[in-house]
Amino acid sequence: MHALFSENISTLETSIGYTFKDKSLLCEAITHKSFANENPEISSSFNERLEFLGDAVLGLIISDYLFCSYPEYSEAQLSKIKAYAVQENTLKEIAKELDFGAYLLLGKGEEVTGGREKPSLLANVFEAVIGAVYLDGGLKEAEIFVLNFLKDRIKKLISENLLFDFKTRFQEIVQESYGILPRYVVHKETGPDHMKTFEVKVFIGDELYGAGKGKSKKDAAQRAAEEGLKKLGSI
Repeated sequence: MHALFSENISTLETSIGYTFKDKSLLCEAITHKSFANENPEISSSFNERLEFLGDAVLGLIISDYLFCSYPEYSEAQLSKIKAYAVQENTLKEIAKELDFGAYLLLGKGEEVTGGREKPSLLANVFEAVIGAVYLDGGLKEAEIFVLNFLKDRIKKLISENLLFDFKTRFQEIVQESYGILPRYVVHKETGPDHMKTFEVKVFIGDELYGAGKGKSKKDAAQRAAEEGLKKLGSI
């Protein structure tokens, strides 16, 4: 473990709620390959292997939790909840709350291009930390760590019926990522008055992100937002 990291280790462990027996695992988890490539004399390892492991451990923990906690839900419903829980945007939000960006060890190129704020890097480091906790403390400790940050999010998703409210979720992500609201346009209405079908398109700025059909404008907008979320990689 190098000095650059050891100065902040206790603060980071307090933040994540877990104390490592092998501190080098946490060091590896927050080291980006750009730093290791530029500083081979300081660090020869980086977090991609831990990210790979953490992704698998995260999937197992969430699947087990959902299976045991929501026996009334179908496989399709459980899959949708899991997809929300493990998506990049969710993991990035947690990483930002934990201020992982401040601890990341980055190369100069990543530093100047805003690597500390990149959603993909933040989500990756969260998965890498999961992998590190799993190696250091086993599956039970990894489960405690993961559910500490995801269980309440899952409960809120279900209790507020956000699981299938694609329009609300799409708006939240667009506002956060682009600073604007998505724009919905009724593109087409077909059929007689008592059996109309609506087609709605959704735009971010001038770019089309999704289109959907439904028996009401509301349903069509939901389908359009769902397509928009898919395009953003959020479901």
